Amino acid sequence: MSTDQPGQDRQGTTVPDSRGRTGLDLVGRDLDGNPDVRILDVEVTSDGWHVLRRTTFDYRGRDGAWTTQARETYDRGNGATILLYDQEARTLLLTRQFRFPAYVNGHPDGMLVEAAAGLLDDDSAEEAIRREAAEELGVTVGELSHLFDLYMSPGSVTERVHFFAAPYAARDVRGGGGVEEEGEEIEPVTIGYDDALARIADGTIVDGKTVILLQWAALNLFAR
Repeated sequence: MSTDQPGQDRQGTTVPDSRGRTGLDLVGRDLDGNPDVRILDVEVTSDGWHVLRRTTFDYRGRDGAWTTQARETYDRGNGATILLYDQEARTLLLTRQFRFPAYVNGHPDGMLVEAAAGLLDDDSAEEAIRREAAEELGVTVGELSHLFDLYMSPGSVTERVHFFAAPYAARDVRGGGGVEEEGEEIEPVTIGYDDALARIADGTIVDGKTVILLQWAALNLFAR
């Protein structure tokens, strides 16, 4: 919750927020790649761990008329995800963990089966996904293939996710489980490829990034 008083600058602008950040209202003001968009104002509306902004801009439609619009964007940084596979055994190494946002929005117990993933923080995408594979699944990734980068919810979330795939061997899985200090409790799960596809159909794998990776695997790894 913000502690701003009337007449004060919001935390994260000229006043440092709880993470010591300032200038959060400057992001996007200098965008000039689209001549049909003119940025008018950027307002920070949340001083939580991630950043919620309301941006007001003029937009020129196909009829040439300008209208003033506003959009809220949630900025949590960019992320990376990885599909670890054993092509010979036809298995995948995934995670199982509690996801409160899914639980509060209709998932029966909030326990989702997913590909390992995490935010980049200050690392490159390659460094970040190696870190996440080690923390969550106990796997030291060797050869790494970058697949593509996708905006997962472009209507409101700025995050771009970098997708990777890499082989793994069961004998190389040591530890995992997430970072205890961050409240993570992650279970490594080995699933057969065919079973994973069936779980998409029956609704027990419902995580978007994981479904995308499984479809990539169907086209590139396990195509008959």
